[in-house]
Order: sequence, then C-alpha cells, then structure tokens
Amino acid sequence: MFKGLGNLGDMAGMMKKAQQMQTRMAELQDNLHSMTVTGESGAGLVKATASAKGELKGLDIDPSIFNGDDKEVVEDLILAAIKDAQQRATQKAEDEMSKLTEEMGLPKDMKLPF
Repeated sequence: MFKGLGNLGDMAGMMKKAQQMQTRMAELQDNLHSMTVTGESGAGLVKATASAKGELKGLDIDPSIFNGDDKEVVEDLILAAIKDAQQRATQKAEDEMSKLTEEMGLPKDMKLPF
C-alpha cells in the first residue's frame, strides 16, 4: 500500500522507534538525577558535587582556607567550584544524550528537548 515511500511507508516501525526513544529519554532523565559530577577550584581546596541535572548535592571545603582575612577569596573559590560542577553537569547531560541519539540511529549532534 505504501510502496515507493521507502522507510516512510513503515509507519508501525516508525511509531515503535518513537516509542522506544520516548522510553529511553524518560529513563535518561531519571538517571541524570543520580549521576554526579564534581567541580573544583583552588587546586582542589573547594569541591562541589552536583547531579548531572545541575542540582548541587554537596560542598567539600578544605579547612586550611578558613582565615578571617580571606573571606572574599573563600567565597570566590566556592562560587568557582559550583560553576565548574554546573558546567560539568551540562557536559555530562549532553554526552549522555548524544550516546542515546547515536544508539537510536539518529545523528550524534542532534539536539533533542532535554
């Protein structure tokens, strides 16, 4: 009935593949909440841990940086570690999505709603 349409004629196959993609994307969204990344600043003196969704999960500060005179430096190190963790989270999410699209036979650089 749909001869001449090539792969477009296989509507059932396309629907199944779309359903698989939707299921895999939902699983990935759930998994991103449990995947963690760690950002650092000050050569590891401040470490921020975040989920791959960018939610801050923890902060580890080496006690050696606490000195009343260096309050602004400490604040800057904390912010830098959090920003680093957020950037790593974004990259991790993009990497995972790229793997998913590639496994589904879509172009690796295809941007899907995230």
